[in-house]
Amino acid sequence: MAHSTPRFLQGTYAIEGKGLDKPDLLDGALTYTVPAGHVAQTVYFRGGNSSDELVTVVLLRDGTPMRYFPIGAKASTHVPLRVVEDLLGDTTIEVHLAAPEGTTGSVVVDLGMVEV
Repeated sequence: MAHSTPRFLQGTYAIEGKGLDKPDLLDGALTYTVPAGHVAQTVYFRGGNSSDELVTVVLLRDGTPMRYFPIGAKASTHVPLRVVEDLLGDTTIEVHLAAPEGTTGSVVVDLGMVEV
């Protein structure tokens, strides 16, 4: 039986939109590197948006967009990922946000993963 450890990238963050085509790292705390010799798998994404605009949370894998999670104005989303793919050792995940220029508000992010 393999030992697994839950990992979470989560929190509430202020946003300032730079454009829907310009995703930006929300916070340095929303970065995770899979330890060498381990594998991680995404399990779910939950997010909420307090602004009056559609925003998109962009999950980057090693600097390349991996998944897009649009969140409507004053809305929330829950996406069960159910082990979509393996993230091998030394893979870096970052949570970025794209929003229309000048958009302000807060976004709640909760990305759940399991590391084996």
